[in-house]
Amino acid sequence: MRLPRLFRTTPFRLTLLFLGLFAAAASLFLAYIYIATAGEVTMRADARVLREMTSLEGVYADGGINALNEAVIERGSVDHPMIYLLIDPQGHVSGTITESPVKAFSGERTWVSFSVADKDPDGVTVRQPARGLEEALPDGAKLFVGADIGEAEFYVNKILRALWGAGALMAVLGLAGGLFVSRNVSRSMAGLTDVIGKAQGGDLHARAEVRGTGDEYDELAAGLNDMLDRLERSVGGLRHAGDAIAHDLRSPLTRLRARLEAAMIEVDAGRSDAKAALHQALEDADGVLRTFGAVLAIARLEAAGDAPGQSVFDAAELAASVAELYEPLCEDKGQEFQIEATPGLTMRGNREFIAQALANILDNAVKYTPEGGAIMLRARRRSSGDVEISVTDTGPGIPPEDRARVVERFVRLENSRNAPGAGLGLSLVSAVAQAHRGHLDLDEGPGSLDGGGPGVRVALVFPSAG
Repeated sequence: MRLPRLFRTTPFRLTLLFLGLFAAAASLFLAYIYIATAGEVTMRADARVLREMTSLEGVYADGGINALNEAVIERGSVDHPMIYLLIDPQGHVSGTITESPVKAFSGERTWVSFSVADKDPDGVTVRQPARGLEEALPDGAKLFVGADIGEAEFYVNKILRALWGAGALMAVLGLAGGLFVSRNVSRSMAGLTDVIGKAQGGDLHARAEVRGTGDEYDELAAGLNDMLDRLERSVGGLRHAGDAIAHDLRSPLTRLRARLEAAMIEVDAGRSDAKAALHQALEDADGVLRTFGAVLAIARLEAAGDAPGQSVFDAAELAASVAELYEPLCEDKGQEFQIEATPGLTMRGNREFIAQALANILDNAVKYTPEGGAIMLRARRRSSGDVEISVTDTGPGIPPEDRARVVERFVRLENSRNAPGAGLGLSLVSAVAQAHRGHLDLDEGPGSLDGGGPGVRVALVFPSAG
């Protein structure tokens, strides 16, 4: 038979375990109290008996057996007497009892625990525990002295019963507390389990309740919610990436098919070379693949939230290494290229992504800056502590009204319609900046060159690594 779920919870089992340990400890504690208290009662009774025996021995030493007999009779007649028994050498008996509790007396001092009959307040005969000592006198007489310890043991037993009652009450309260805690824990865990079940069923909008108590369940709920947030962003990003790729590649693939169809017609008509048509098709296919890679990289960055594989590196060294690749291109186009990099620009991020973003910016600058123009690459630390990597050129620039739009995917301005590209360069740059908790700034360049264009300044700004 399966137990109810509440009784199968870990807190309830722990409660039972602790109650069992408590019961064992309480039993040992009560046993110690009983042994110690009973021992104290016996020790006190033995001390009283010894004092009385010594006193009677003194009477016997002073007045003999007759004086001892009178003392036993006199002391046995007072209220709440001790227990006395004197057997003279002729076998005559006097005292409060008629028979010695010591069986097979050997003549040596002998201690014995026994019981005596007594009347309770209702007149009922009860047996009370007692302690006694018997010894032989020099003339052959035997003297027994005992003490009733029933009242003392009654209080000891009363204390023990009170302790047992308190222990039982604590066990009941502990069990009730365990049930209460188990119920609260089960309720909290049931909420988390429900959220996990909904997430497994595909509902990524479900979230666990954070009660604000700051306990481990709140930490678990917050961690679960954060995990679900990341999972939802990741799944949403993948769905968005699929939709974006399907949407964004439709036009390049349509153009590729149209060019292939036109090339086939031209080749069939003898107006074009098949080899040249194949070369053009390969170039178009490479362009589609580049577009696919750029769209996928942007979608992944947007879905991840934070750039993966981050490490600490020197931004100035990164800028210098990228500059080495583009300086020869600028020389071939007759452009002036300069770099100003402040050393020691420590920052944290994904080096490959940032290098790709900087390469996209430099590629645009080289592409749109006319012959004789200038390109400046700078890496510096702002007064706020942020790291800035900027590229300034003297090309046609970007009108202020188009600067917010130019970072969108597949957006190309009128002055760049005839240049190769898909309009994804600055989109990837913006995605890299956002994935590093930074931003992309687009500003005016240094001014016109030979009466053409104000130029543009593109800056990647990243938060300080400190």
